Amino acid sequence: MPNLKDLRIRIASVRSTQKITSAMKMMAATKLRQAQSAAEAGRPFADRLERVLAGLAASLPTLDGAPKLLAGSGRDDAHLMVVVTADRGLCGGFNSSVVREARRQIAAHRAAGKKVMLVCVGRKGRDQLRRQYGELIIDTLENITRQGADYADAQALGSRLSDMFDAGEFDTASVIYNRFKSAISQVVTVRQIVPFAPPPPEEGGEETKAEDNGPKAMYIMEPSEEEILADLLPRNLSVQIFRALLESYASEQGARMTAMDNATRNAGEMIDRLNLTYNRTRQANITRELIEIISGAEAL
Repeated sequence: MPNLKDLRIRIASVRSTQKITSAMKMMAATKLRQAQSAAEAGRPFADRLERVLAGLAASLPTLDGAPKLLAGSGRDDAHLMVVVTADRGLCGGFNSSVVREARRQIAAHRAAGKKVMLVCVGRKGRDQLRRQYGELIIDTLENITRQGADYADAQALGSRLSDMFDAGEFDTASVIYNRFKSAISQVVTVRQIVPFAPPPPEEGGEETKAEDNGPKAMYIMEPSEEEILADLLPRNLSVQIFRALLESYASEQGARMTAMDNATRNAGEMIDRLNLTYNRTRQANITRELIEIISGAEAL
C-alpha cells in the first residue's frame, strides 16, 4: 500500500495534468470555431468549381485536344499521394486514421504494380509512414497548418504538382485528409486531384443532386472550352488542396478538443479514486496508531 506522501504527490501531479488538458481543450475550442467557419465557407466555391469543370469536360467531343490535367498522361504506372496530417499530437486518432488509410492505398497501388510516391503535409504523418515507407517519401511540408491554412501554401504545392505532372514524374495523384463533419466526427477522405475527376455524387448535397436531375443548360463558350479548361484546371488543383488543408485543420481542432475533454474527465475520475485511497490509507494509519497506543497502555 502506498504511503500518504506518495499519494499526495500523485494527486498533485494529476491535478496539474488536468489543468493543462483543460486549457488545451479551451484553446482547441476557440480555434475550432474559426477553423470550422473557414472550412464551411470554402466548400461552396470548391464544389462549384468542380461542377463547372465537370460540365466543361462533358461538353468536349473528345479529349484529344484537352489539357493534360484533364486528359491525363495516357498511363497509370506512377501514383503520387499527398498525405495531410498535423504537426502536433494530442488529438486522438486524427493522425493515425489518415496514416492507416494511406497505408491501405499504398498496399493497393503496389499490388497493382504501380510506383508510389508520397508528399507528407504535416510532421506526424511523416513520422509514422517513414518507419515502413521511408523510401517513398519525396518531401515533407511542415507547419503549413500549424496556425491555419493559407492559400499561398496550397498554390505553391499545386504548382509543384502540376510541374511534376508535366515532367512525367507521375501519372495520377490523390490527396488523403480528414474531412470535417463535427467536433466529434471526422471522415477520412481520398480525392483524386490529378488528372481531374468529377466529385462523387454523395459529396455534392441536395443542390448538386437537383442540378444533376434537372434539365441541362446549353452554353456558348468564349473563348473555347479548351482554353477555359487550361486556365481553370491549375486553379482547381490549388483550390482542392486548399480545401483539404482547411478541412484537415478544422478536423484537427475538433479531434484535439474531444481528446482533451476526455483526458480532463479521466483525470477528474483518477483524482477521485486517489482521494478515496488517500482517505482510506490515512484512516488505516490512524486506526493502527490508536491500536498501538491502547495496546501499550494495557501492557503497562
